[in-house]
Amino acid sequence: MRPYPALALLFVAACGSLPAAPPRSAAYADLTRLFAEWRAFETPPRVDGAPDYTAPRMAAALEELEVFRGRLEAIDPSTWTVEQQIDWHLVRAELNGFDFHARILQPWVRDPAFYQSVWTYQSDTPAHEGPAHHALLELWTYRFPLDGAEQQRLLGDLRVIPPLLAQARRNLSGNARELWIAGTQNLRDQERDLTRIVELCGPQPGPALSAALDAARAATRAFVDWLEAQAPSKTGPSGIGKENYTWYLRNVHLVPLTW
Repeated sequence: MRPYPALALLFVAACGSLPAAPPRSAAYADLTRLFAEWRAFETPPRVDGAPDYTAPRMAAALEELEVFRGRLEAIDPSTWTVEQQIDWHLVRAELNGFDFHARILQPWVRDPAFYQSVWTYQSDTPAHEGPAHHALLELWTYRFPLDGAEQQRLLGDLRVIPPLLAQARRNLSGNARELWIAGTQNLRDQERDLTRIVELCGPQPGPALSAALDAARAATRAFVDWLEAQAPSKTGPSGIGKENYTWYLRNVHLVPLTW
């Protein structure tokens, strides 16, 4: 019987540390505030200058996701206009999309194309449809020759590439063969596109920009070599299965259909 009082104290301490339930609300302003905080949270912190997609960060993010879900469920949109109710469901869809990416799709673990930084064309959707990280070099937004401010922006974009690809070697533990093979080609294309940037910058890009371009090209080349060396060991399927796809349709795209 002696351990029981100690266990009771531990139980009380544990319960005392649990977060309080979010207050109920019917205010549309609470939804817009939640959305702004969610978008800030969804953008990962930087580690060594690159967005953090490591396993510890993603596990912590999934835990925090449940806090956002609790806050959303505490907001009652039943008396709002149709347009405002749609906004509530769009926030729900974004939370579900993050959940699906973090638990099922996991492009940072399964798909080398996720680590492609250089995009030469504008997406036909507000955000990129395919796998894409949070610190892209959108080459189509630059106008050459670059002025001083644009050189600094390009320099910042380029400096993400080496630490991101170093992180990618630790993160990419998946076994999706088709994604691995196709994603490797994306990084080969990036090496070509970086060479194009060198040509666009002309003969005198400046020492800092020149060094950043050299480092980005070298990191990309080494990463392609690493991907090619790993490819023979990748033998698994790339698909996610019918059940997961149906959940994605219904809960992220809000389409009332199955696979």
